[in-house]
Amino acid sequence: MSIQSKAGSKQEEKLQISTFSLGETICGIDISLVQEINDNTRFTGVPLAPEYIRGIMNLRGQIVTVVDLSQKIGFSAIKLTPKSRVIIVSAYGENTGLLVDKVADVIVVERSRIKSAPSNINGIQGDYIRGIIQTDHRELVALLDVNTILQEV
Repeated sequence: MSIQSKAGSKQEEKLQISTFSLGETICGIDISLVQEINDNTRFTGVPLAPEYIRGIMNLRGQIVTVVDLSQKIGFSAIKLTPKSRVIIVSAYGENTGLLVDKVADVIVVERSRIKSAPSNINGIQGDYIRGIIQTDHRELVALLDVNTILQEV
């Protein structure tokens, strides 16, 4: 095996996670899904849309649906503050905005450090969690499954 192959396989074992807050909960998503992080929190409402749809926004000529991620996964709705952000993700062939309370850091973790969610988190909310990561600072990060969350949007 060449040196390059060994380095390539080590790289595959790591995952970059973009972390953010939903209330007091620290969550994360695979950074490969993130297109950009936007501070524009001005949306146009969509009549008769589900409550978790905060509206639509114009992103350089593309209309993007903005989902209140907190509300979508079963928490209370996000109250907009100057720290609120919209994480633009690519799922199901289109871009969608995920409204979050505050964006934090990008962390790099070995896939082996991602633990299964506790068995008592079940139902649809349990399906939204890919796993739990304990950071070097002993914080717990809920790794979210964006594709499952956006499946019904």
